[in-house]
Amino acid sequence: MLRFCLTASLTATVALLCGCGNPEKPAPKPAAQAATAAAPAPPPAAADARRAIVCFGDSITAGFGLDAGQSFPDLLQQDLDRRTLRYRVVNLGVSGDTTQDGLARVFMALAEKPAIVLLELGGNDGLRGIPLSITQANLAQMIEQFQGAGARVVLAGMSLPPNYGPAFIQKFEALYKSLAAKYRVTLIPFLLEGVGAHDEFMQRDGLHPNAAGARQVEALVMRTLTPLLK
Repeated sequence: MLRFCLTASLTATVALLCGCGNPEKPAPKPAAQAATAAAPAPPPAAADARRAIVCFGDSITAGFGLDAGQSFPDLLQQDLDRRTLRYRVVNLGVSGDTTQDGLARVFMALAEKPAIVLLELGGNDGLRGIPLSITQANLAQMIEQFQGAGARVVLAGMSLPPNYGPAFIQKFEALYKSLAAKYRVTLIPFLLEGVGAHDEFMQRDGLHPNAAGARQVEALVMRTLTPLLK
């Protein structure tokens, strides 16, 4: 009996030691999981080699109040594609932006290495009564940075509602002409030409083009850009 107990005890001890020294092997992965782990990563997407046209502006550029695909930058891309012109349009419009806001995010436009920049800012400055000297100085800095990066600048002029008075409106419109002459940039005197103050082309707020108005704006932009694209 004693021999049996000692033998049993020794056997249990050996089994315990063997168990500690040889932990269980992990269960093999299911075949599907192993195949997934071994699958190669997809190749990175090819970079778009087309030259960039950056539309840098406020709510008019952003397409405020319009459905997706109806903003004038979206329509511009469609127009370029129909003409087989190899440019990509980058919409960097932000609703509510002033020229100071735009100046703070110029780096976003420069990161696109633009060939052309359509600069559409200043309208919100005028609506808020920001001194014209500040608006002009901010636009000048943006133009200088874009030109310094090798981009051609198209300056989109704006106007203001009649209640701002003819004297202030005249000075506001003149600052775009002055900047265009100083920096020798292409000027669109009034981006909403034929659209502003026309109910059939404007949203109810009287400030933003509707879908039909956006098509008119795009046509004006395309006419202006065409000589620069050749």
